[in-house]
Amino acid sequence: MAKALADAPPKGGFSFDLCRRNDMLVKKGIQLPGFRKTGTTIVGLIFEDGVILGADTRATEGPIVADKNCEKIHYMAPNIYCCGAGTAADTEAVTDMVSSQLQLHRYATGRESRVITALTLLKSHLFSYQGYVSAALVLGGVDVTGPHLHTVYPHGSTDTLPFATMGSGSLAAMSVFESKYKEGLSREEGIQLVSEAICSGIFNDLGSGSNVDVCVITKGKTDYLRNHQLPNPRTYISSRGYSFAKGHTEVLSTKIIPLKAKAEVAVVDAMEE
Repeated sequence: MAKALADAPPKGGFSFDLCRRNDMLVKKGIQLPGFRKTGTTIVGLIFEDGVILGADTRATEGPIVADKNCEKIHYMAPNIYCCGAGTAADTEAVTDMVSSQLQLHRYATGRESRVITALTLLKSHLFSYQGYVSAALVLGGVDVTGPHLHTVYPHGSTDTLPFATMGSGSLAAMSVFESKYKEGLSREEGIQLVSEAICSGIFNDLGSGSNVDVCVITKGKTDYLRNHQLPNPRTYISSRGYSFAKGHTEVLSTKIIPLKAKAEVAVVDAMEE
């Protein structure tokens, strides 16, 4: 009989077999792992005419939402933009520095910046700091050689892909891309797919949230669609305030102190010149 039970396939549902073990470990003073701090969802894909980048707009300070509508898609050049995940100060400083170097290069050469130039500057800088600059980037742009999409990791390693995701919500976003991406997407299809990928990160990742920003880069034109989607609208309007009928709050005691107005006349001597 015992052998038959052992050979029986396990039943579905939750298993609580380790509850006693975990309770014993806690009593011995072992700290159980806490929840994982998460942060951002950024994506990018190549469509028939160029590159589309996307990002959420939530910035966190530990467990606190510091900014509900920040910008994570950074300007690099008129034809190149970069999404940043990681420490906000690092992503902004690195992208601003490389953007200024690209501007100086355009002044010196009189030519449009190339995506590979921005990629080389970014990965060289990050590699020199060995990961201590916490900037994970999705770089996209269109130059004379066509559309390009790259990922840059904090240690300086890079990938070149037709679609890419980074940040703590990258797994949720990647599941959308891997199931629905195809070559030759139109502009509308690409924007819809990017928005859906960002929304999957917003609704399945603790640190990703608020709105969806999209940047469409084509030959000679860039459209930055700020707050393209608002999947989490506010449930109240602050300008109207709150309105509660009388009687909702109990009055425990009332004390009225009458105030007597006193008028005092001050005599001031005339000023001599």
